Amino acid sequence: MAALGAARTCTPRLQCSLSFNLSRPSSAMVRVPAASLPSLSWGNSFLSQTSPARPVQRIESHIAHAASSKTDFQVKSVPTKPIEGQKTGTSGLRKKVKVFMQENYLANWIQALFDSLPEEDVKGSTIVLGGDGRYFNKEAAQIIIKIAAANGVGKIMVGKDGIISTPAVSAIIRKRKADGGFIMSASHNPAGPDEDWGVKYNYKSGQPAPEWITDKIYDNTMSITEIKMADFPDVDLSSLGTTDLGSFSVEVIDPVEDYLELLKEVFDFDQIRSLLARPNFRFKFDAMHAVTGAYAKPIFIDALGASEDSIVNGIAKEDFGGGHPDPNLTYAHELVDIMYGPDAPVFGAASDGDGDRNMILGDHFFVTPSDSVALIAANAQQAIPYFQSGLKGLARSMPTSGALDSVAKKLNLPFFEVPTGWKFFGNLMDAGKLSVCGEESFGTGSDHIREKDGIWAVLAWLNILAHKNRNVLPDESLVSVADIVKEHWATYGRNFFVRYDYEACESEGANKMVAHLRDILSKSKEGDKYGDYTLKVADDFTYTDPVDGSVAAKQGIRFVFSDGSRIIFRLSGTGSAGATIRLYVEKFESDALKHDMDAQDALKPLIDIALSFSKLQEFTGREKPTVIT
Repeated sequence: MAALGAARTCTPRLQCSLSFNLSRPSSAMVRVPAASLPSLSWGNSFLSQTSPARPVQRIESHIAHAASSKTDFQVKSVPTKPIEGQKTGTSGLRKKVKVFMQENYLANWIQALFDSLPEEDVKGSTIVLGGDGRYFNKEAAQIIIKIAAANGVGKIMVGKDGIISTPAVSAIIRKRKADGGFIMSASHNPAGPDEDWGVKYNYKSGQPAPEWITDKIYDNTMSITEIKMADFPDVDLSSLGTTDLGSFSVEVIDPVEDYLELLKEVFDFDQIRSLLARPNFRFKFDAMHAVTGAYAKPIFIDALGASEDSIVNGIAKEDFGGGHPDPNLTYAHELVDIMYGPDAPVFGAASDGDGDRNMILGDHFFVTPSDSVALIAANAQQAIPYFQSGLKGLARSMPTSGALDSVAKKLNLPFFEVPTGWKFFGNLMDAGKLSVCGEESFGTGSDHIREKDGIWAVLAWLNILAHKNRNVLPDESLVSVADIVKEHWATYGRNFFVRYDYEACESEGANKMVAHLRDILSKSKEGDKYGDYTLKVADDFTYTDPVDGSVAAKQGIRFVFSDGSRIIFRLSGTGSAGATIRLYVEKFESDALKHDMDAQDALKPLIDIALSFSKLQEFTGREKPTVIT
């Protein structure tokens, strides 16, 4: 028997028949008696067909009202009460899986979100649903579908098996003119029964939900009393096609098709294909057993002709193969070993859990994210068709190095410095002020969508490499990643940059350190000496959006020195437990003779100063960072 993709009609006595699609995209619906279907749990569970190995949240509910003649299901009113800890951050809500599996935890947040949206964005709306394939996504998708139906959503477009990368969700929202989209992901955080899970909502233009929505969600989670839940069996998400339930339908779509079509409009696929066909060019892409495993073969192998062995860890797994899908030098160690090993490929790249981050490597060469976005911006108009008419503007997050600033100045482009969080770029893009932007946290993107985009960054580099090598003869050496970066430094100068991450710190100690730093700010003045460095300004970064005038305060503690060097401290909100302290240190160097210095050596005096005056070890007990980037 096929899995259920049902259009269900019920009488008040719950004598039901169901329609379900037995074919792939097209065919007619087949109607059968409910009695002939597989056994279903119609009781008090949100999840009517789930793996018996997984715990299922169960709730007490009652039928609120009979469905109208246009709706083939009933809506249950599920009594609930507020649950603490549901404040929505820059990337939605992230917690341990076991927290989300608690009674009503996920459902409360989803209902609070629908209660936060204007009615016209819910009733009869079209919403996209996808995720990175991590543990609990399958169950969560069914919960979201049923709450959406009960709240009057007209249609949900969901990726096959619930899979869609974060950039692709944004692309699909924009192409299909959807009203929004759910992304089931904890991004670069680990997955599995004892690890992390997350959910966020993207709005109409494909951008992460603005603060007026996320603030309302949190307010509603603090006063919620009812969850609206449609009463129908789980929808089959394993094959393409549409499940019709009267006024509500679920369309299972190819998660790659729309996204790949957009990428073909942005990049010169023919030129990239020619580069990949060269016998002396090899590359590796590490999908880290995460969502881009579903995209790597259709894009790199099928569309661009890369060899099958170009893809590393290309099979998506619910626990990401037990790894930490954060594309940096620590967690993407398999790719790093390849790129720093004997006979290394020319180009290497990795993406994270949900496909929005990237790491770029050359043969024995690491490209910092800050340098990567600057280099893409500097070469975009010449190398990438999408930008051939010029760039509108450039932007970076505040902690990201000033490498992009130098490009904006040389190209005479508008430049913006925003807080960490991709949503701050969205307003600038929608206002036509921004083309290319990036964050030091391995996020890079452009206005083709409203999310950072890992595969976009990889293709941007491939397009730049292809452009730089277009006239190189077969028997000549290729222009390498290192060649391109060093040429960029010679033109713009080098911004030495390092980030220290202290993950899962005790919140009390981390907060005491921040209070200590703010006390230093209150007493600081221009001209103060920090070793050999003279203070220019010390503040807690505040951003005023030039489009809508909104203000974001306390976005990072900055110590900026007279030579342009910077020390920055932030508490990150992307983890699911504890606090992550991020320390950023930067120094600009114009002397090309010093550009080959190791960043740790170049920055050691500033790092020592930062660790000393912050008393980080004293407050946290940490002698060294978890990750150095």
